Amino acid sequence: MATAGQWLEGARPRTLPNAIAPVLVGTGAAASIDGLVWWKAVLCLLLSLALIVGVNYANDYSDGIRGTDDERVGPLRLVGSKVASAAAVRNAAIGCLAVGAVIGLVLVATTAWWLILVGAGCLAGAWFYTGGRNPYGYSGFGEIAVFVFFGLIAVLGTQFVQAERVDWAGLLGAVAVGSFSSAVLVTNNLRDIPTDSVSGKHTLAVRLGDTRTRTLHIVLLAVPFVVSLALVARTPLALVGLLALPLAVRANAPVRSGQGGPGLIPALRDTGLALLVWSILTAVALGFA
Repeated sequence: MATAGQWLEGARPRTLPNAIAPVLVGTGAAASIDGLVWWKAVLCLLLSLALIVGVNYANDYSDGIRGTDDERVGPLRLVGSKVASAAAVRNAAIGCLAVGAVIGLVLVATTAWWLILVGAGCLAGAWFYTGGRNPYGYSGFGEIAVFVFFGLIAVLGTQFVQAERVDWAGLLGAVAVGSFSSAVLVTNNLRDIPTDSVSGKHTLAVRLGDTRTRTLHIVLLAVPFVVSLALVARTPLALVGLLALPLAVRANAPVRSGQGGPGLIPALRDTGLALLVWSILTAVALGFA
């Protein structure tokens, strides 16, 4: 039976910036058009956290029963390492996604009914990333899904439920957060190219190959800083986002130097840290716009 610490590690806490960042930026974007609603921002944060933990457990379950995680160089996987049963991890995933669904229904009831369709799409995207007969994460669409769900939908959804509209600043913020989040997954999949190739998991990294995947990481990390420059049109304070640039450079260093396997774990950590810092700085800047 897995310990509490192993369940926590299985939730992949290093991915939590991907859940926190879009809510920060979306809330900042809402504040910049005088639409900030604090209690809705808190609900959005809880929803985002529930979904990402649910996604992580769902991926652990689906990859585990397929044998994809039998040989890993990264953090613990509950099913693959056999410290927890597949049924227990599946139930944990369903429980987290159900919590997210309940929170989402509260936001739907207080904002707009059609958001339930968006929520249903998010839940389906969470489960079928590695679940089902033809998981799209095994076909090279994982980074696109992360960009859409943890970038566009999460940021613009947060802005909309508070301000009841979105604008160009929110859209740019969504592109930036989506790029950062995709860079996190690119790093993870770059590390796993050897094992994913053997197990039949054709991620974007497997399809692009090692060299082009490393180039993609640089491009994705550059996008948010271009966005910081563009957001000057809303507020000159947006330039504070450039203070996260050294973190992004550090995050890319292991990728740039050709590291593989465990050598890429620091890149995972630092990409998430750059995402979080950029999002905090940008959210504050937009909030004071």
